[in-house]
This record gives sequence, C-alpha cells and structure tokens, in this order.
Amino acid sequence: MSESAGIFLGKGGGEKQFLNLSRANRHGLIAGATGTGKTVTVQGLCESFSNAGVPVFVADVKGDLSGVAMPGSESFKHHDKLIERAQEIGLEEYRYLDSPTIFWDLYGEKGHPIRTTISEMGPLLLGRLMDLSDAQQGVLEIAFRFADDEGMLLLDLEDLQAMMVATSEHAKELSAQYGNVSRQSVGAIQRKLLQLDNQGAAEFFGEPALDIDDFFRSDDQGRGFVNILMADKLMEQPKLYATFLLWLMSELFEALPEVGDPDKPKLVFFFDEAHLLFDDAPDALQDKIEQVVRLIRSKGIGVYFITQNPIDIPEKVGGQLGNRIQHALRAFTPRDKRAIKAASETFRINPDLDVETAITELKVGEALVSTLMDDGAPSPVERTLIRPPYSRMGPISTGERAAIRAASPIGDIYDERVDRESAAEILEQKAQDAAETAQEVAEQGEEAVRERPRKSKSLWARVGRAAAGAAAASAGAALGRRMSGRTSRANPTASAASAAGSTIGNEIGNAIGIPGVGRFVRGVLGGLLR
Repeated sequence: MSESAGIFLGKGGGEKQFLNLSRANRHGLIAGATGTGKTVTVQGLCESFSNAGVPVFVADVKGDLSGVAMPGSESFKHHDKLIERAQEIGLEEYRYLDSPTIFWDLYGEKGHPIRTTISEMGPLLLGRLMDLSDAQQGVLEIAFRFADDEGMLLLDLEDLQAMMVATSEHAKELSAQYGNVSRQSVGAIQRKLLQLDNQGAAEFFGEPALDIDDFFRSDDQGRGFVNILMADKLMEQPKLYATFLLWLMSELFEALPEVGDPDKPKLVFFFDEAHLLFDDAPDALQDKIEQVVRLIRSKGIGVYFITQNPIDIPEKVGGQLGNRIQHALRAFTPRDKRAIKAASETFRINPDLDVETAITELKVGEALVSTLMDDGAPSPVERTLIRPPYSRMGPISTGERAAIRAASPIGDIYDERVDRESAAEILEQKAQDAAETAQEVAEQGEEAVRERPRKSKSLWARVGRAAAGAAAASAGAALGRRMSGRTSRANPTASAASAAGSTIGNEIGNAIGIPGVGRFVRGVLGGLLR
C-alpha cells in the first residue's frame, strides 16, 4: 500500500505496515501498559491523519501530546535514536514538522473553553454524571419536560438549580400532570448539583456553546487541524471527563449526515483512558455507547480507544474495533494474565508469531499491529517497530501555547461567557410578579384582581397564581391577626365579618382562577369588616 492510500505505522515481518485510510473509520484500539509507547504512537497517528487532510480530536490527559504543535529538534536528547529508528524501518526523508493545532480546555486555562448547555447535554447524561437513582432520574426528566413545555431555556447549572427549586415548591401540581415528584428526590438532585458546582462543572455549562463544525478545519496547506483537549485537570473528575467525551461523540453522531465509507474519515476521535467511559456504567448506557460506536462509522467518524488493558473495553464495543495496535503488557497479576490471553485471541492468527508470548516481550516503541485491509478483513498480526513522530516529543512551553492560541483560527469567540435570559432569570421574574400580585391582593382586595386575565392553560400560570395565592394567604393571615387584635373576642359582629370575608374571598378566587382562595384572603377582609 502506498502512503497516499494509508498511514505508515512502522515496519514488521519485513514489510511496512499501514493503516488503510478508507478503513480508518472502522475504529480502533491502542492498548498497552504504562511507559510502553502508547502516547508516541497516538502522536504519530495524529500528525499522519493531519497530513492526510483528516482533522483530529484527541484528549491529552498528561500534557505530553501538546508537542504535536511544534516541530521536533536536533537538540532533542534522543535525536540520534529517532534517526536510527527512521532508517531501520525505511522512513524516507525523515524530517521535523509541526501540525496545525487548536487547544481546548473545559476550564479555559490552557485552551479555548468548551461549553454546552444543560438542555443539549440532556437528562440521561446528566443523570449519569450525577450518579442518580432511577427515581431521581425520573424527577430530573420531569424537570426538563416542565422547562420545555413552559419554553424556559436550561443553559447553565444556575438554571437547573432554579428549576429544581421550582419543581420542589410545586411538586403537587407537577405530580398531577407529569407523574410523582418526590421532594426527597429533588433534594438529592440539588445536593448532586452542588457537588458538580464544587468540582468546577459550572465552567462547562453555558454559552457560547461549542459549534461542532469548528472541529472540521483545515489549514491553507490542506492539513487537518489537530484539536487537543487539555484534560490533565479534567482527569481529576473522571466521571465528568468520560461524560463529556460521550456527549461529544453523541453530538457528532447526531449532527453529521450519513456518508457510508468515504476514501478517508471526516474526523478521527481519540479517547484516552477509555476505561472511564465504561466504569460503573449501567446496562442502558453501555447499550447507548455501543450503538453510537457502531453507527457513527457511517458518518465518517473513526473512534480510537486508548487504554492500558484491552479487557477494559466491553466485548460489544471491542467487537467494533477493526484496527488494533497492542503495546506490551506485563504478566504481574492474574488479571494481567487474563488480559494477555484475551488480547492474543483478538488478532488474526499469524503462524509465524506466538502472540501470547510476544505481548510480554515487546520493547518500548514496539507493538503488535493488525489493521483492516481493502476487503475489510483484518491483516495477520505482525510485531512492528512503530515509526517516530515528526513533531516534538513532550509538552510545549507556556509561551509557545499562548502564541498558538493567539493565532488560533477560532479567534476569541468562545473565550467570553455569554449569559442571556434563561430559566433562572424567568423564574426569578415570575417569583417577583407573584409577590407583587400578592401585595396588591393584600393592600387593595377584590378590585385589584378582578381585571386580571382569566385562567391560563399553562401549568406555570397555574403555579404562579397558586404562589400568589399562598403569598396572599400569608399576608392576609398576618393582617387579620393584627386587625383582630384590635377587637374584642366578644364582639358580636366578628363571626359575621368572618363569614362575609370568606364569601368575598371566594369570589376573588373565582375571578383570578384559584377556587378556594377565599380561605387565604378572608383574614384580610374579615379583619377589615370587624
């Protein structure tokens, strides 16, 4: 295979080994113990895809991959070894080159911020992020449905927190329309939201939200941009990291049209520390992941999982990974031995190679490689010397990162947060309106509310009127107590005044669409008539 039709991986079995570009969207696995060369392999793949005009998204959990943005140098301490490896595998005209790079960071510290809205994330992934029970998940979905039906945007954590307060305050009304809303479940969700806020997740939710098209950029030489997510800080919250990348894959799946099997992928997605995606994931979520991985291929997206142990990937997902690069594994524990056996059984047999033994003997920068051929069948596994990268091995400096970010084609469109009117502001305004209505009822009585609009079909309108009625009840009761204190309990007109207040109060309740509100305002009117 020529390098124009494939990505040169290295040399094994006396022949050059390639990753077929037309089969690169059939996904892949890069596995191996710590320190065996996975990061360098991923770096070489990123720059090779970029040179082929394929944009890349890669999570950098250690900061080492940032070097792809700068060319290598002869001053590198292992320069001679790189030249020697290039000559050994027949890599002609080995030279130092950089790749066009865009840095991203959920926290906005080492790259452009990546944000999405609460609505775009959706209740399923949020429930996974917060580790909710089934009952709590159901309440969260009701809160989302309530906000949607009332036309309230859920953009950031503040919006969702405000929505949960409203859900708790009006649990009875919501239960009647949507299903049971337990205050205990609402309280549990609120505590989980507080934990998310403390973990810095608030930085991720908001606007401007990420435009997926910004991942599909090429430079003026036709090279695809390497989008690097700086995830070293994010890895301190592994569930947020895994949920974010799953959301990103889902967004790509939903946003892109079907393209079948293109000559080369539209985007290649590298998911480091992939085991975090599946740890403690319920069956329903694992099924969702399997579905996305299986179907996103037809959108032209290749997904490559990077993990230390191949058995960390569930069989249903592992069966979708056609291209495999296996670095060394160590047989220190029974689990390690099971992993070695499992890994050796996933390769197409090579009669000249004892795979199970070779996995434990591989040197740093060496791997077992099997990729999909033109006919879709996997190639026989070969012990392969992996090619050295053209770009710098190791992280770049703070100054170099700042210069790259300043020249980014994204500009500063994501750097400043936008806070437009959404659920939190709407709910605050509704509470203020309800308080003002209650004050008018308390101060002016029946005539202040007779001219108000009749009953609305909106649930929130009913909820808002109920809140106004409740506020009026409180104000009325207080005023009634003050007024009744000025009269004698023996006053013969007291019971008549109370009855009159109740009657007029019920008329007001009917006027504003809250039957029975008379018991709230009769403290006011009864006191005035005593």
